[in-house]
Amino acid sequence: MLIDNHNRKINYLRLAVTDRCNLRCNYCMPESGIDFSKGDTLFTIEELSRLSAILVSEGIDKIRITGGEPFVRKDLMVLLRNLSKMEGLKDISVTTNATLIGPYIDELKTLGIKNINVSMDAINRETFERITRRDQYDIVHENVLRLINEGFNVRINFIALSGQNTQDIIPMLALAKHHDVGVRYLEEMPFNGGSRHFEGNAWDYKRILAHIKEAYPDYEELPSEPTSTSMNYKIPGFKGSFGVIPSFSRTFCGTCNRLRITATGDVITCLYAQPCMNIREILRGESSEVRVKEQLLKAIGSRAKTGFEAQEKQQGTYTNSMTTIGG
Repeated sequence: MLIDNHNRKINYLRLAVTDRCNLRCNYCMPESGIDFSKGDTLFTIEELSRLSAILVSEGIDKIRITGGEPFVRKDLMVLLRNLSKMEGLKDISVTTNATLIGPYIDELKTLGIKNINVSMDAINRETFERITRRDQYDIVHENVLRLINEGFNVRINFIALSGQNTQDIIPMLALAKHHDVGVRYLEEMPFNGGSRHFEGNAWDYKRILAHIKEAYPDYEELPSEPTSTSMNYKIPGFKGSFGVIPSFSRTFCGTCNRLRITATGDVITCLYAQPCMNIREILRGESSEVRVKEQLLKAIGSRAKTGFEAQEKQQGTYTNSMTTIGG
């Protein structure tokens, strides 16, 4: 079992399989992209499978596959097949932009992978294309509806961006009115790869909730898991629900049960901290299983208590992109 230095049980791994993405969201990276990692610096699928097995043996029972965009990797399904066979792994989830997932939906269902988070920051086509800088609205919308209709547990992740998409906050709720889906509104974070100056959180979770309350004053709070990052709500008559995630306000740090490992092996114990080590070469070396366990225990044993504490230790401004840190 993995227990950190603040007596928090770590049972949830966010595992990035690539830092590449086929969209160019303006809050994540410049239009020209970033310097993506070269092939030999990335974990192979076999290494990702082996690393996952080691962590599952140590008490990780939930793995979320992230990127970049995970389905950019042509061999992603090999990893998911391997994970689906791991005893002790209770939940395999995927975060995606839903542009490339279509051909894999049937197999995902066969493997029992039902929890899909879709990053979608607008319900209006023009706003969506302006933010993503790509003409992919139709395929994303189609795949979201298909996933819902196929019985997946779909959650839409919508980052509230001041001056860009906040006019879509209420219209996006139409998905939850007509479908059993969770729409979750996230505060913007500073991990934009230098695409623009981060001016703080104009739309924090309190403002988002107040904005929704103007349209739906009778929404009710739902019970949430103690380790949940979202505060969840139900509007009477709606099939689905909505939530807010204080990703910049960081009100959920006290129960954090997460560990992040990037596609190149950086171990991140808090989004607002620098990577504390790299596990890639250790995994490729001799006595790798024992050494990986030792180093991960060491990393978990020196976690910051909160994201604010981690930020205080951060030197300079944030110049990395969410796509490089498993966002």
